[in-house]
Amino acid sequence: MAGINLNQDAFTRLDNGEDWLFYQVPRLVTHIDDAAIEALRHCFKKYLMEGNDVLDLMSSCVSHYPDELNFRSVTGLGMNRVELDANPRLNVRVIHDLNHDPILPFEDQSFDACTLSVSVQYLTRPIAVFTEIARVLRPGAPCVVSYSNRCFPAKAVALWRELDDHGHGEIVRHYFAGGRGFDPSQVLDISPAPGASDPLYVVIARRRDG
Repeated sequence: MAGINLNQDAFTRLDNGEDWLFYQVPRLVTHIDDAAIEALRHCFKKYLMEGNDVLDLMSSCVSHYPDELNFRSVTGLGMNRVELDANPRLNVRVIHDLNHDPILPFEDQSFDACTLSVSVQYLTRPIAVFTEIARVLRPGAPCVVSYSNRCFPAKAVALWRELDDHGHGEIVRHYFAGGRGFDPSQVLDISPAPGASDPLYVVIARRRDG
């Protein structure tokens, strides 16, 4: 990615302390407004299917999945037990710090879809994580990464803080490409009402067959 510094300094943070300390206090809130949440749900309707085994990566107290979609299972991986326990869509709850250990604790080809909602900006080892996402997805499975302009600045990596919305989409595309197991990704602007609600973008790629 020309013009973007991808050395290790790009993934430093204003607060480089242990993440478990930062996330130990439950935050039982949503991180985008209602209109953006509805736009994300509408997007999920296009890519998630009835009967899927879904991985909600960097999960919290809400997954934003459409109520009418019945999945076979939803596995939430996050940092705070209280938040995960408050999420009614989860069948399986896993406490795991991806910045400490990017290896996902799941077997190969365990899931039909993966979502990573408004949290990708906090990954300090994103290529390793996206490589793992490819490993645990079944061939053809979608990964839907969403982002807005909100974040905890102290925990967002330096690269994310330096970029605008367009740049954020390009860096997530770079993460997908670095993960190697994906078909080419695309960035979509699904913002519901520019200027009247939170902006919302998704970057989507499917697990490569074979």
